[in-house]
Amino acid sequence: MSHSPIIIVGAGVAGLLAARDLARAGRTVTVLEARPRVGGRIHTAGGGGFSAPVEEGAEFIHGDAPLTKALLREAGVSWQDTGGRAYQLRDGQLAEAEEFIPDMPRLLAALHQLPADMPLADFLQQYFPGPADAAMREQITRFAEGFDVADPRRASTRGLGQEWEAGGAEDSPRPNGGYRQLVELLRRQAQAAGAAVHCEAPVAEIRWQAGQVEVHCPDGRTFRARQALITVPLGVLRLGPAEPGYLGFVPELPGVQAAAAALGFGSVVKVLLEFDAPFWEADTMPRPAPELGFLFADAPFPTWWSALPDGRPLLTGWLGGPPAEARRHTPVAELLTEALRSLAGILGTTEAALRPRLRAQRVVDWGADPWARGAYSYATVGSEAARRLLLTPVADTLYFAGEALYAGPNSGTVEAALSSAAQVVRLLV
Repeated sequence: MSHSPIIIVGAGVAGLLAARDLARAGRTVTVLEARPRVGGRIHTAGGGGFSAPVEEGAEFIHGDAPLTKALLREAGVSWQDTGGRAYQLRDGQLAEAEEFIPDMPRLLAALHQLPADMPLADFLQQYFPGPADAAMREQITRFAEGFDVADPRRASTRGLGQEWEAGGAEDSPRPNGGYRQLVELLRRQAQAAGAAVHCEAPVAEIRWQAGQVEVHCPDGRTFRARQALITVPLGVLRLGPAEPGYLGFVPELPGVQAAAAALGFGSVVKVLLEFDAPFWEADTMPRPAPELGFLFADAPFPTWWSALPDGRPLLTGWLGGPPAEARRHTPVAELLTEALRSLAGILGTTEAALRPRLRAQRVVDWGADPWARGAYSYATVGSEAARRLLLTPVADTLYFAGEALYAGPNSGTVEAALSSAAQVVRLLV
């Protein structure tokens, strides 16, 4: 099998890492990517009036992330901790937030007593009932929706608890200059090892039998190989035959689509706003936020963060989980207005006062992205069985990889995608 051909569908970091390592091992590798660029849900984008490139997708490093950090070092990229203070709007006042997750010790103590996994919403009602804990239930629900893009009615309490206990929510440095350098390193290395990378090559159908695959693109191109590794986002695997972007298998793989549906996959709307100055720090503001790092509030866009320690007057608004899914395909102008109104309300000013100060803006709706259909995955009750099914090779011919198939403590991350790809490569060489 050392030189046998393999097709990789998707050129996110999972696909690129697999392409590099398989090509280095002597495999003949062809990568097919639907977008006009590589990187998938990582996109460090310039232009648009911003003073420097911004991250439309993945931005932070969560947890220990050994593979991510090793690649960044190889690319000559350092990283630094996010700076500033965390604020929360409570009773009309901005106060410093002492912790990202409220009442963490109580939460973990109850979780450790859990005899069996259950949805987060059920766990909160059962273990923290009554009006005394209403605020805690609301805050944890909002955090799960925002940070984990999770639907609390489906999300695994044990899975989320494992992640929160590992500290992935609070340990969040950024790569200096963004993730694009990691993506470009993997692309260069894959191509240098002999992998052929084709962009603007969406896959419509994979015809397969044991030891043979035939991959068809909508423009008529056909690629053949002994095996295929599919690294597309979970949202694409979930699509039905009548939906644009559907990836079909012949013969069909109903178990794959059912497993994809059983895993959690949440949406995100990310709004990037660069202003003329960091006005939120001024004493003249109704609710000043000096040294603002993160900002949390009960608002339509409830989470914001600054670029600190970078001094750019950039604020990023974040809406995740079911609330983001509910706004899928909302016009960009409406999302921008909603974000500005949220920010203005939190800071005690008006949208009309903020708009003239805008120098650049960008709205990214990952749920509406045709080649992602969502942002990243989260654990559901019973997701382990679904993940095992997707990790099981189909007749030693079809393989799957990606962040959704990672079973470690920091799911939905760049590290998860890289780890999943590295695991599958070991089966293929």
